[in-house]
Amino acid sequence: MTTTDRTAPRTGLLTVDGAALHHEVRGEGPLLVMMPGGSADAGIYDAIAAELADRWTVATFDPRGYSRSPLDGPVTEQLPATHADDIVRLIELLSPDGAPAALFGSSSSAVVALDVLARHPGRVSRVVAHEPPVVELLPDPEAGRALFAAVRESFRRDGVAAAMTTMAEGLAPAWGEDRAAAEPESVAPEPAPLAPEPVASEPETTAPARPEAPQGVPPEGPQEVSPAQAEVFRRMHANLPVFLEHVLCSFSGYAPDLAALKASAARLVVGVGRDSRALLPAVAAEALARRVDARVAEFPGGHIGLTEDPRAFVTRLRDVLLAP
Repeated sequence: MTTTDRTAPRTGLLTVDGAALHHEVRGEGPLLVMMPGGSADAGIYDAIAAELADRWTVATFDPRGYSRSPLDGPVTEQLPATHADDIVRLIELLSPDGAPAALFGSSSSAVVALDVLARHPGRVSRVVAHEPPVVELLPDPEAGRALFAAVRESFRRDGVAAAMTTMAEGLAPAWGEDRAAAEPESVAPEPAPLAPEPVASEPETTAPARPEAPQGVPPEGPQEVSPAQAEVFRRMHANLPVFLEHVLCSFSGYAPDLAALKASAARLVVGVGRDSRALLPAVAAEALARRVDARVAEFPGGHIGLTEDPRAFVTRLRDVLLAP
């Protein structure tokens, strides 16, 4: 297979219960499903998927109700278990011989990855869950639930921009002050490799600056992007109302099956951002790792590190996926 064949996506539409999933496949080899979180769709992984297609069959997709994955009816409250069932159907489609797949999920999609591992362990070989915001494992779960409820209420009252500001303020480093109280044990992260040069892009247009935000929203500060990247950002920003109203609270409020995850802990790696370890998602993620005896791997950047420095992030992800 040539480099062009590996990196050019093969697209399809998979019918699932109540929706149709737009998905894209690159490369060949063992199946790796890259799960977008926040308001993101398959486009968030375009550069990373192409990099990984030399070793894996890389599948990316738009979650149900986002971008090019229409629902059969109106949008209702989304549940991690429903999205996890979608992932299992995608694995069945792309791995018909029954071979297990590796999963990568970040933020809300990391919650979905946990549910797949807990309920369908035979379908996955490794799960990398990057900063799942499982507030039920925080020292003060009620405070976490209240934060995300306030974000949704801010959206309902004042719109997307106000909700994103509420989110940025609520994910402040104060959460890190209670990390030691979460669990008496500590889990040492794996050492992270040195970050190589960041990926350069052609200066075509500039994406808007955003505060700390869920995956799918460009990182803080102006960045130069191509017209194709600008279209990806436009799609993902258009998904924010669905995320804020129908995904945020139900996904962050997910209560993991700790016994099931502990039984499959050898397949689970919990990712945390080097620059976000005092923020709520990383604090919750490390609490999860302690509770289920999972490994912790530090990744470059913060909660949205994969958009801050894609090349360093994909280098680290490759190492984690290939580690024994």
